[in-house]
Amino acid sequence: MRTRLCSILLALLSAVPALRAQPPGADPIAPHVFPPELIMRYASDIGLDERQRTAVRDAVKNAQGKFLDAQWQLQEENEKLVRLLEAKPVDEAAVLTQADRLMGLEREVKKTQLTLLVRLKNVLTEAQERKLTELRKRGEGS
Repeated sequence: MRTRLCSILLALLSAVPALRAQPPGADPIAPHVFPPELIMRYASDIGLDERQRTAVRDAVKNAQGKFLDAQWQLQEENEKLVRLLEAKPVDEAAVLTQADRLMGLEREVKKTQLTLLVRLKNVLTEAQERKLTELRKRGEGS
């Protein structure tokens, strides 16, 4: 229950800037990058060579290690925030300091995600990007 309350609070806090910046459901970054699952699903269709496959695999492995570490840290910092919120009275300064720590970790996760997507995009040729964009659009329509 405590973790769920904190997760809801954090989701609301992180959603506020995003709601002001774009219309609901729109992701301005997604059309310009390609997640690893999409690249590998269509690897033969886009003519991904062995060097590119290795680069994709290596980039994903590197990011996964960072995501795993961040997941443990996020869980720990989330629990600390919940404990602070349970106190009577709540120490506002301590909660905000802990929230800053938690949001810093979330920022690092997002940075790692974006770094991965940029590295994957840089592995692809322009022709492969065009083909992936076309395949993605066809996949969304089915």
